[in-house]
Amino acid sequence: MMSLTPSRGCLLDLPWEDILVPHILCHLPLQQLLSLQRVSKSFQSLIQLYLANMRCFDSSQIGPAIPRAAFVNLLKDNEVLQQLVLQNCSEWLTDRELLPVIGQNHHLHHIQLKGCAQLSRHALVAISLSCPNLRRLSLAHCEWVDSLSLRSLADHCKALEAVDLTACRQLKDEAICYLVQKCSRLKSLSLAVNANVGDVAVEEIAKCCPELEHLDLTGCLRVKNDSIRVLAEYCPKLRSLKVKHCHNVAESSLSILRNRGVELDVEPPLQRALVLLQDVVGFAPFINLQI
Repeated sequence: MMSLTPSRGCLLDLPWEDILVPHILCHLPLQQLLSLQRVSKSFQSLIQLYLANMRCFDSSQIGPAIPRAAFVNLLKDNEVLQQLVLQNCSEWLTDRELLPVIGQNHHLHHIQLKGCAQLSRHALVAISLSCPNLRRLSLAHCEWVDSLSLRSLADHCKALEAVDLTACRQLKDEAICYLVQKCSRLKSLSLAVNANVGDVAVEEIAKCCPELEHLDLTGCLRVKNDSIRVLAEYCPKLRSLKVKHCHNVAESSLSILRNRGVELDVEPPLQRALVLLQDVVGFAPFINLQI
């Protein structure tokens, strides 16, 4: 006699590649997915399939300290990554772990390496050679970035729209000029905390990047009024400009942008006056110029 009791379905009975991977697993935090691997061999196979087809990897979803072996194992079969976010992984991330991932993923368009201090210039060269469609790149606080590796990036990644070079202190005006001459589609650029950047670079940015919307020059002490005026003339789409701690930039040049509605990040008038006092007499009390 046929039973009328409905059979219980299992999650794993659903089509893996058509349903589970693209429509269900993609909504779970990576940490939970990794925990699922321990449920059974079937779940382990399912998660491995997901990892091989994952489009975005963000290390912050796992935790601040990922064992080297775990990172390598997670991405060893993935060749379709589009976004790679590895912020503040300086304790464990070196060229040895990163270069194989970059070398087998040619569809990356967003890479975040903020604070990854143990990498070398070879990492940036590998990115430039393997990621021709790269649009967003953060190298903030990566002091290993030098002019030669930046030239390689400029030569091969001309679709770049956003680059963060905050505290990349090896870079000088010449390197920045080369970058913007080759990557004229830039909409966002940060050169903050680099005392080597001056008017030459800023004027070249203005003339080469008509689509520029955001520019961060915080702490670029050599930037002066003249280059800000050029920026105002050549960048009609500029929406925000950060010039805090740029002590040679005055309201006379900023007023042009202010009147256009550009969002300006500058020091309060009192703090600016104290800085000028410090320049004149060599001392001003209670000034905190930390960036």
